[in-house]
Amino acid sequence: MTDERPVLGLVEDIIIKGNGNKQTALLARIDTGAQNSSVDLITAQELRLGPIIKTKSIRNSHGNSLRPVVKATVVLAGRELEGEFTIANRSNMKYKVLIGQNLLNKGFLIDPSKGE
Repeated sequence: MTDERPVLGLVEDIIIKGNGNKQTALLARIDTGAQNSSVDLITAQELRLGPIIKTKSIRNSHGNSLRPVVKATVVLAGRELEGEFTIANRSNMKYKVLIGQNLLNKGFLIDPSKGE
């Protein structure tokens, strides 16, 4: 029996699709410790992601915050996935998209030794 699940590293190339045929390719941080995926506010605006479907309370090292949530489609390891993304100001972060457990639990393996 072989395992057909794609193996991801800690950083992966993705395509994130927005409304109106807008899409962009970028590097995303793979974070097995994050329950939710997140996209940068400016990237979300450029792709016209929305509508906001709900808000979610997020706990991180800076405390708690309430973030809007949108649905978006991403292509990760050749697989097209739809999932929920919180919108956050990630302008001071290296990666504009963070892929969390809500997408990783759709059948991926993580190998931290896989290069960036």
